Amino acid sequence: MKISRQPTPVTIKIDQKQVENVKCFKYLGSLLTDDGRCTSEIKSRIAMAKAAFSKKKNLFTSKLDLNLRKKLVKCYIWSIALYGAETWTLRAVDQKHLESFEMWCWRRMEKISWTDYVRNEEVLIRVSEQRNILHEIRKRKANWIGHVLRRNCLLKEAIEGKIDGRIEVTRRRGRRRKKMLDDLGDRRGYCHLKEKALDRIKWRNCFERDCGPVVLTDY
Repeated sequence: MKISRQPTPVTIKIDQKQVENVKCFKYLGSLLTDDGRCTSEIKSRIAMAKAAFSKKKNLFTSKLDLNLRKKLVKCYIWSIALYGAETWTLRAVDQKHLESFEMWCWRRMEKISWTDYVRNEEVLIRVSEQRNILHEIRKRKANWIGHVLRRNCLLKEAIEGKIDGRIEVTRRRGRRRKKMLDDLGDRRGYCHLKEKALDRIKWRNCFERDCGPVVLTDY
């Protein structure tokens, strides 16, 4: 796989056999694409989670206690949908897909069809919930990034590292591309984010307390 702005083909041969160029492949359960985005992976995860919900639909829509059914959905269905979410770089379109999936779960659990014309706010009131899936992703990402930044490991070097050399860089039109750490929202930069992560207790309290709506912009 080649990830580049330039369409120039890459030829790699091993034992006189050319290695196939691909646009996407699955690695350790995650779908990687040549555009470097997470949209395809998120759609794939949501599809798998919906399939798992359908297999156990009788359980999730049964007459069990509402709180118990919600815990089952978050334990068995959300865990499938959010596998590897710590490394996702979310754009506005990805945010909408995840929020739509969250509402899909609650509507299916309460047997509310789209033809019933029930607003999302009413559905959330019926299940005594708020929109939490984006908050859950943000907390997972904060826990994972905090763990990485407190260690001296290869992954930390990859996050902080720079490639030496000279390359011809042309400015692209529009805003800069969104980065993985932008979701944590520290305007004072990476150095201040790293400094906060060194204190484990303060780092956790910071993201446990800041549980308001997550606003993501499209880059």
